[in-house]
Amino acid sequence: MDIRMPKMDGLAATEAVRSRGGAPEVVILTTFEADEHVLRALRAGSAGFVLKDTPPADILAALRRVVRGEPVLSPTVTRRLIAQAAGSAQDARRRQARERLTHLSDRERAPAIEVGAGKSNAEIGAALFLSVPTVKKHVSHILTTLDLNNRVQIALLVHDAKLPGSPD
Repeated sequence: MDIRMPKMDGLAATEAVRSRGGAPEVVILTTFEADEHVLRALRAGSAGFVLKDTPPADILAALRRVVRGEPVLSPTVTRRLIAQAAGSAQDARRRQARERLTHLSDRERAPAIEVGAGKSNAEIGAALFLSVPTVKKHVSHILTTLDLNNRVQIALLVHDAKLPGSPD
């Protein structure tokens, strides 16, 4: 099935074909590798998504795999989906880290960001105009509030959150 067809696009046609009982497997063969096309094709029940620049022998091999019940994606499509999934995992980790950091006050968040930058208590105190005992108090409270065991865990959380002003 091609994506661009007269009267009905291949994705809508795939949805229509696959919604029927006893429907045949569908493989999308196209030049379009946009993520939204791939995801829509897979949601519609396509068993494969193969790009037209694939060598003919590989297209035949892909069709044989689909007949055996194996799903098929062109390597470039697979790479993009993996990158998208990895990005989604990073986004989820960022959201979770930011949610945890909302339990800190603004006065505690600033030292946490400095810990994330790898600064010592003295360096944090100098940067934030706080005494070292006050910094220690903040760091201890951050550890307790976030149920963490050490400064490294604070740094990792800050890194995952990617807050403005935090280290990359």
